[in-house]
Amino acid sequence: MFNKIKAIFSDKTIRNRILFVLAILVIFRALSAIPVPGVNVQAIKALVDGNSFFQVLNLFSGGGLSALSILMLGVGPYITASIIIQLLTMVFPGMKELQQEEGAAGRKKLSQYSRLLAIPVGFIQTFGIITLITRQSPEVFGGLTSFGFVQVAIIVVASSILLMWIGERLTEYGIGNGISLIITIGIIAALPRSLSRVLATYDATQLPLFIGIGILSVAIIALIVYITEAERPIEINYARQARSLSTQGASGSHKTYLPIKLNQAGVMPIIFAITLLMFPSFLGNILIVATNPTLQSIGRFLSVWSQDALVHGIAYFILVFLFTYFYTAVTFDPKQMAENLQKQGAFVSGIRPGDSTMDYLSRIVTRTTFIGALFLASIAILPAIVQNFTNVASISIGGTGILIVISTLIDVVKKVNAQISMREY
Repeated sequence: MFNKIKAIFSDKTIRNRILFVLAILVIFRALSAIPVPGVNVQAIKALVDGNSFFQVLNLFSGGGLSALSILMLGVGPYITASIIIQLLTMVFPGMKELQQEEGAAGRKKLSQYSRLLAIPVGFIQTFGIITLITRQSPEVFGGLTSFGFVQVAIIVVASSILLMWIGERLTEYGIGNGISLIITIGIIAALPRSLSRVLATYDATQLPLFIGIGILSVAIIALIVYITEAERPIEINYARQARSLSTQGASGSHKTYLPIKLNQAGVMPIIFAITLLMFPSFLGNILIVATNPTLQSIGRFLSVWSQDALVHGIAYFILVFLFTYFYTAVTFDPKQMAENLQKQGAFVSGIRPGDSTMDYLSRIVTRTTFIGALFLASIAILPAIVQNFTNVASISIGGTGILIVISTLIDVVKKVNAQISMREY
């Protein structure tokens, strides 16, 4: 442990990468504190604290929404645009070919499409959020003119695009995934405020309950780490190696394994589900304050998708479960993997190359994905279940936030270890 810490500080490249990440994240937090022109900061804080829908938005904006800062959208437009592009790759063969067959160049084109799409998505999200805020709490802006509205929209979207660019620079020149780091820092920054809100409701009679919640939290963190790192190894042999060992009469061989992670999709299914579920809540919150009775009725109907509604919890669980299978299908193609193994002269022990290998990998991935999907869906709805049984105000970081933070930190640690190993050899 101490040797690794020493290696980090003694190696100029690793040290500079870490310092770059820290410097950029400090800049990000500073920008998050700058409010948009003409906003009543106290009014928006009160609105966010009293609305579970805004709390979810605030989580993924890195805390920018609670101050209605210029970064109130966070990397939301880019994430939404990326989700749309990934969905389109499943529909249009040309885009799927870009992703799978053109390698890095194809993925670079898809990333460029996501960046361009993030701009109109950002304007749509800004319009929706500001409209919703002004209707639910007019004192937040105190009478926003049309020119002021356009001004705020341009500032917010430009800031979101800047944050997207910062995230990409973090990925390129720092350590870990830049977008994930930005979301993680926002979640961690919101933790003290969340804890203070929970502790404000504490009294001595609740001590056993809070101890129980603390123990449960530690157990959940341990489970997240275990599932995130869990793998199903598949033994791989190489034809040349097998022939050589057979000729030499060797009784053993050096085994190679193809690791199949239980949770291949990471946190993306949760982000997919949240993005999809926020739309009905978002639309319902706008329509419920409309003057037209029909629109109000539609708004009340859509309000069942609220963060605290039973229907929302069930839909959230199902969507996370299904999106885990969807995203795993996008990131892991058994047919392509079987073809790659065959081209390398490799084969799965006891399985014929080609279609048999593809079918075998498909069965394994389907089984492991079921465990991962069940885990992700359970973690996603766990905070709501705990709150329902304990009546303790939920901490906004929740299971989703913990999963994002832990997954990001594990990725950073792995990248640092990889950098150290490269320099040792």
